[in-house]
Amino acid sequence: MAKIFITGASSGFGRLITQTLLKDKHQVVASMRNIGSKNSKASSELKTLGAHTVEMDVTDDDSVNKGMTKAIELLGGIDVVINNAGVGVIGLQETFTADDWKKVFEVNVFGVQRVNRAVLAHMREKRSGLLVHISSLLGRVVVPFYGPYNSSKFALEALADNYRIELSSFGIESVLVEPGGYGTTFVDNLVRPSDANRIKSYGEMAHAPEGFLKNFEKNFEGPSAPNPQWVADAVLNLIKVPRGSRPFRTTVDRLGMGAAVEPYNKAADDMQKGMYAAFGMADVLQLKM
Repeated sequence: MAKIFITGASSGFGRLITQTLLKDKHQVVASMRNIGSKNSKASSELKTLGAHTVEMDVTDDDSVNKGMTKAIELLGGIDVVINNAGVGVIGLQETFTADDWKKVFEVNVFGVQRVNRAVLAHMREKRSGLLVHISSLLGRVVVPFYGPYNSSKFALEALADNYRIELSSFGIESVLVEPGGYGTTFVDNLVRPSDANRIKSYGEMAHAPEGFLKNFEKNFEGPSAPNPQWVADAVLNLIKVPRGSRPFRTTVDRLGMGAAVEPYNKAADDMQKGMYAAFGMADVLQLKM
């Protein structure tokens, strides 16, 4: 039974992952924003299932540090951190302003760094721990109209990989879960570009992103639609894998994109192993037990 902390637990993958972990008898601290208002119902329902809940805004240093401190106190330590909080986009890349990009990166990249920094001193002292990063297949392959999101997930992949290397000697693992598209509340909160004049300058092309999204969402309809529970199950299965045996990347997709990305992931892994071996530093890819 692991002591687990998860971000963005009020809805979507985060809620499903939390419920799945609780069913498997793990101890879970579920974090979210606005526990006293917007997410009070979600917090109450997760508490009923057995979770602890804490207030955390991953875009705020003080909120993250206070939330993690409370989580460690509630469970008497943290074994696993699941960086799930994330935000998506839809729109032509040029039409997103720098401030639009900052909103995305504050959650998807800087938020993950804040959470990891808040827990890693604790994990290094224990010389064990697991960081799970919920990435995306769009962190490996570019799809139009998701520009800032693609970029943030590519950055997350690099962040997680660097942690894998730099923390291996402390017995801490860092892994990625790469879902494909799923019908969750994620699409209800997409960031859209704020430069209206730049959007108009694209003419008919300006309508392409919303049309693309509408067609893409058809994949989530009907009995054969991808089930978000698959992602929660993948996270649970990773946690159950013995230390030192976990794959760095796990794709979760049955629409074909995951199968296409897996050879790319293997080639990247082989290339990295070969390069590190050539430089006499292959040991940094090995977890110190």
